[in-house]
Amino acid sequence: MIAQWKRDEGAVFEGWDFSYIKDRWLEEEPGWDYRALARELVGKSAAVLDVATGGGEMFSSLAPFPGRAVAVEGYRPNVAVARKRLAPSGVEVLGSNGISLPFGGNTFDLVLNRHEGFSEAEIYRVLREKGTFLTQQVDGGNLIELLDHFEVKPKWPEHGFKNVRQRMQDVGFHIERGGEWKGKVRFLDVGAAVYFLKAVPWCVDNFSVDSHVEFLGKLQEKLEREGRLEFTYARFLISASK
Repeated sequence: MIAQWKRDEGAVFEGWDFSYIKDRWLEEEPGWDYRALARELVGKSAAVLDVATGGGEMFSSLAPFPGRAVAVEGYRPNVAVARKRLAPSGVEVLGSNGISLPFGGNTFDLVLNRHEGFSEAEIYRVLREKGTFLTQQVDGGNLIELLDHFEVKPKWPEHGFKNVRQRMQDVGFHIERGGEWKGKVRFLDVGAAVYFLKAVPWCVDNFSVDSHVEFLGKLQEKLEREGRLEFTYARFLISASK
């Protein structure tokens, strides 16, 4: 059992691709459809920026782009992955985070951001007048039961819909749409949870099978006792205009 966990721990994770465990976990989706909302906005935009594109998985699914399309990614190993994936769609990919954007003001009709931090002031600055910002965010209380199991606290407990909405309004955004959602994620085996935790290292600091084997053993006991490993996803969506 531990040997399998270690194999899962060492499996390659690239971009934002969880296909390695595609048959070993189940994710519920929010009531809104971020992809559909983004695709509709892309079709009406002459210049689009995707902030924190990961490996370009989501942004590539929005092609074709009617005008200029640019993506930024702050995690260096993902930049090359995103460039390879997005090149056929004519997307320029830059190594930069969402906190300090390497663009002049009033550059984009649309800025997209999914599951990554950002600067409200920077997004507002690079948007053109009447431009749109669409973001789906991971709430600070995401996977709270899983964090409790590993005896760790959420790193960004204040990162929630109301706080982010207020910060956006403070810099001048007009909120067009917003909402919160909670759903479930289920791991079908402990190894799938191991792979997930290695892919998202901000959940449990310095996670490894060796250093957390007792916690993983208790997860295995929970799985055998309850027949499932189920935890709570927390997301929120905001669409705003300049």
